[in-house]
Amino acid sequence: MRKFVPVTVLALALALGACSGGKEPSASDSPPPGRDEVAYYDCLEEHGVPIVLLDSGSPRVDKDKPHDNLAAAEKACESKAPQQTPVTKVDPRVLAAAREEARCLRAEGVSWYPDPDPATGTYDPRAVTPEQTAELRTKYAEATRKCRLDRGSGGNGVLGG
Repeated sequence: MRKFVPVTVLALALALGACSGGKEPSASDSPPPGRDEVAYYDCLEEHGVPIVLLDSGSPRVDKDKPHDNLAAAEKACESKAPQQTPVTKVDPRVLAAAREEARCLRAEGVSWYPDPDPATGTYDPRAVTPEQTAELRTKYAEATRKCRLDRGSGGNGVLGG
C-alpha cells in the first residue's frame, strides 16, 4: 500500500492545481447576491434611493447620484436588511495609517474628511455627500495623492478612491 501514497498525493495536488486556474480571484468571481440582499436593495430603490449593479451583479447604492433620503429608506427597509457578518478588529497599524491619512487630508484643506471607524479602520460612506466624494477626485486630487503616498498605502480604503 505504500507505493500508492505518492500517486494519491500527486493526483490530489494536480486536481487542486487545476481547480485554481492560476488566476487571482476578482469581484466578478464573487457569488451572486443572495435573495435577502436583493430584497433589501429593491426596498431601498422603492423608497427612492438610486441603486447600481456592480460587475459581480451585487446591488449597491449609487454614490454618484444624490440620495438624500438614504437614512429614511434604510429605516423603512430595516426588516429586509441581510444579516451582517461580524467585523473583525482592525490591525492597529492599519487604523493608525487611516487616521494619519485623515489627518493629512484635513491639513491639506479637506476639512470635512472623516476619521476612520476605530473598530474597522474604514469610514462610513454616509458621513459625506456625493459632491464631497467627487471633490476628492477633482479639487483635492493632489492632496489625495500626497496623503496616500505619505502613508504608502497606494490608496486602500480612501474615501472616494
